[in-house]
This record gives sequence, structure tokens and C-alpha cells, in this order.
Amino acid sequence: MSSLSRRSFLQYAGAGAAMLLTSEKSEAANFIAKKFLALPPRKLPFITPNKDFYIVQCCGVQKVEVANWSLPITGLVKQPLRLTYADILKMPSIEKMVTLQCIDNEVSGELISNAVWRGVPLSDILNKAGLSPSVADVVLHGADDYSDSITLDRAMNYDVFLAYHMNGVPLPPEHGFPLRAVVPGIYGIKNVKWLTKIELVGHDYQGYWQKKGWTDEGTIKVKSRIDAPGPYNTLKGSYRFSGYAFSGYNGISRVEITLDGGTRWIPVKLKPTPSHYSWVFWEYFWKDPKPGKYQVAVRATDNIGRSQTDFIARPFPDGTSGLHSIVTFVE
Repeated sequence: MSSLSRRSFLQYAGAGAAMLLTSEKSEAANFIAKKFLALPPRKLPFITPNKDFYIVQCCGVQKVEVANWSLPITGLVKQPLRLTYADILKMPSIEKMVTLQCIDNEVSGELISNAVWRGVPLSDILNKAGLSPSVADVVLHGADDYSDSITLDRAMNYDVFLAYHMNGVPLPPEHGFPLRAVVPGIYGIKNVKWLTKIELVGHDYQGYWQKKGWTDEGTIKVKSRIDAPGPYNTLKGSYRFSGYAFSGYNGISRVEITLDGGTRWIPVKLKPTPSHYSWVFWEYFWKDPKPGKYQVAVRATDNIGRSQTDFIARPFPDGTSGLHSIVTFVE
């Protein structure tokens, strides 16, 4: 579902619904398990309120005066443009629910949030300017002197847009007012905020992070997380596990949980989601478990067959990977 009515937005806005990346089989992990205090479960709303949406920027929040702002479309175009905020608001708009994630987010991390965005398809703006046959990359420049690029093919996809509303209100300053890029399926490094210029170039443009060795592709990896219970909790009787899974823009087809360190994997229930660009909430009801210590992990598979890997990777250069695992005790 690529568009949301206000009624749908309000419905999902009200919907509510760890820390180790390894499988925790080592002696060191067992030692840590004895030392850690139990952590409470996390409760996430399906749509993240603007005030709680994660924030990462290289150079601080930019305050842009919309009266003095405009967006030039330059480079390899047939007709250079300069659009004002009023011009953009008059253009046909789209609304999409899209989850964004920072490339520096850990497998169990908090640098991921979900919102409903409204804006203008980037392809409409590029078509208005006219494209030279030699265009390779579309470069997005921000007011903080930050820049990054996406390929022309990706930029012309219907799901890439320039957003001016977030969860029904104008973009807050910390999230890119007056205009930001929303590129589903690609880490936040390429969802440039506080846009000041769009430039079409005939080469592979290296942006702020690419010059430091980070990925130029930026495709989000399949991930899942256990939110309840928290790590090192003691359960009494039956319990409902819950969490989320996310793949970028392919949607999630399957999530599985293991209660024995990976020997047996059990499918869990996926809750309905209105957008394949958003995270998916899952739950599993564990009925009458026997007393003992359990090593619990979760893994996901998306709709094009990409499965979450157990290979442990740190954020650099192309995002983290691994399985989220917790230790749980049953009395």
C-alpha cells in the first residue's frame, strides 16, 4: 500500500505494539549473563512520534528560513529549474509510510524509526528539468554542506520522493525542514536533509561518507529484533514474545524464533502492516515453558528471499549484520 488516508494514519498512529549480536555460546557470554541485571521490555508505537524519531547528522541541526529558500535543479539537465517552497507545495504529492534506519545502527539498536511522509516524487521534478542522456548520478546537497547521491535509475523510481510533511505536519527542523529526501530501502546516509540543491552528474559521485570509505550503495540489510522480554528476565509461566523485522523496501515474508540457540526454528505470527516500506511487528506465544535457562534468537526473511545472516558485521562499511539474541530464565 503506497498511499495512506488520514483515517489510516490515525489508526496506525495509535497502534502500539538485547543487546548481544552473537549466539551467546561462549563462556564469556555466560559470565556476562550472570552479571547483567534484567532489562525491561521495549514498547514501540507502530508510527514513531516526531519527537521520538531518531536523529543523526554530521554537522548539527540546520535552521532554514523558508522565505529565503529555493531548490535549484542543475547540472546535466535540459532546462535548469529553481523551485520555491510554494512551487513544491503546488505539485502533485504522494504519501508513504517509510521506516528509516541509520547505517550505524546495531542489530538491536535504536537508530530506526517509522513515519508517514508526504512530498513530491523526485522523478516529477527531474522530468520537469529534462535529463541529458549522460546522467549517471543524482546528487543531493544539504544546508549543512553534506551531500550524497543515488543512481539515476533509483532516483526515477516512483517510490523516491522529496518530503515536506512528517506524520501530518511540516518537517520539524531536526528532520530536514523545509525539504528532505526519502529513499526507501537505503540507509539514512542517502536520505539527505535540508535540501538546497539537486545536481545531475555524469559520473559516480562520492559523497561525505563515501570519501571516508563507507558504502556507495547503502542497501538496508534484513534484520529483526526481540523487544519483549528484555535480556536476562525471569519468566513465570506462558509468555508472549514480540519485536519487529525490517528489510528496507521488500517487505517481510517470514520471521522465526529459536528457544534453544538455533537447533530448532519456529515461525512466528506477523502483524498486518499497511506498507512494505515499513517495519513489521511480530509475536510468538510461548506456552508453559519448562524451568531453565534459554538462549533465544530471531531471524527474518524478506519477500525477495533475502534472509537475515548470522554473520556478525560492525557498521563500517555497509551496515551491521547478525542475529539478535537474548538469555531468558524460566522459573
